[in-house]
Amino acid sequence: MLDLKFIRENTDRVRQAAEAKGMSVDIDGIIAADDRRHTLIQEGEALKARRNQVSAQVGKVKKVGGDAGSLIREMESVKDRIQAIDAEMKEVEKSLNGLMLSVPNIPHASVPLGNTPQENKEVFAWGEKPVSEEPMRPHWELTEKLGIIDFTRGAKVAGAGFPFYVGKGAVLERALINFFLDKAAEHGYRELWTPIVVNEESARGTGQLPDKEDLMYVAERDGLFLIPTAEVPVSNFHRDESFQEKDLPVRYAAYTPCFRREAGSYGKDVRGLNRLHQFDKVELVKFVHPETSYDELDSLRADAERLLQLLGLPYRVLLMCTGDMGFTQSKKFDLEVWAPGQQRWLEVSSCSNFESFQARRMNIRFKPKAGGKPEFVHTLNGSALALPRVVAALIEHYQTPEGKIIVPKALHRYTGFEVIG
Repeated sequence: MLDLKFIRENTDRVRQAAEAKGMSVDIDGIIAADDRRHTLIQEGEALKARRNQVSAQVGKVKKVGGDAGSLIREMESVKDRIQAIDAEMKEVEKSLNGLMLSVPNIPHASVPLGNTPQENKEVFAWGEKPVSEEPMRPHWELTEKLGIIDFTRGAKVAGAGFPFYVGKGAVLERALINFFLDKAAEHGYRELWTPIVVNEESARGTGQLPDKEDLMYVAERDGLFLIPTAEVPVSNFHRDESFQEKDLPVRYAAYTPCFRREAGSYGKDVRGLNRLHQFDKVELVKFVHPETSYDELDSLRADAERLLQLLGLPYRVLLMCTGDMGFTQSKKFDLEVWAPGQQRWLEVSSCSNFESFQARRMNIRFKPKAGGKPEFVHTLNGSALALPRVVAALIEHYQTPEGKIIVPKALHRYTGFEVIG
């Protein structure tokens, strides 16, 4: 959420930022609601002052035996108007809050303008794409042959996009999770084990609501949402709390299953592990000082990249353009790994800086060492990493002509085996 004062003082900038993200905002509605709120506050305060004044007069009149009927009738009228103002105030504030929640974050000045994925900017690449005399097979063919991921039985039990990992496939999944968590701990992230459902306030705090309702699974009877990412429970871990400035930055890592409806996702991009409704992910979340948040974004990105390098998987880093970024982010990098069996890039991580946008929604602040008013922290998060496409790329990258899979050396102590086949 943006600051209301900022919106009023920068209306053109807020409109332009929303347009750059392909979104629209009702700035006029926000200003009108805020003006009405101020008018009601002023009228209410004047009436309450008059009520106190008249109440004192009634007491004086009664004390000398006078007739206070007209004053009492005026007090009743004032009371009725105050009640009407209070009722209208609730409606105005509800409307204003709803309008404020619909305003997207402002892109950082370094974010390229654009509306399509083709306008994202490649800023870094690592590794060499494998070369093979024979066509390399996509992961869904290899996993079926090896019996390590069962899409058919997953669809039978739950539906498309809910696979079973079987035998060494399950061990590989668990090995990657432990590997990612261990590396996060080595770089100062404290591990959390979180709920996999959150309430509406938590979903609103990180910006899933009201932006991404259609993508979330809802337990309607209990008013809970299955998490689309560990970002939601981890970020809300400190909701309505304040840090001491000396304690920043605060870093967390969490593994969770993630649930996304992926409404409207069709075609070849959903084949195999490319797009699932339930998948595993290790998420990194930071609460940082505003002055260092972009340095922290660079280090967050480096933490995610390091994992791909240790796994020996070629990847590239994209700086996302305004129209391909998202509602909540100020700046976002996507990490895409090369999948040789499909001859395409697969996104395995997004590393984002939200500045104070989420913190304002969740009311997370820090107390400056020098004293003064508490300030909002900046929040960041990044996938390190999302497993399905990492597994897909790993299987395709390390396949042998015989259809076996070589396990990267970094995982040997986690899997206990070096080859799947």
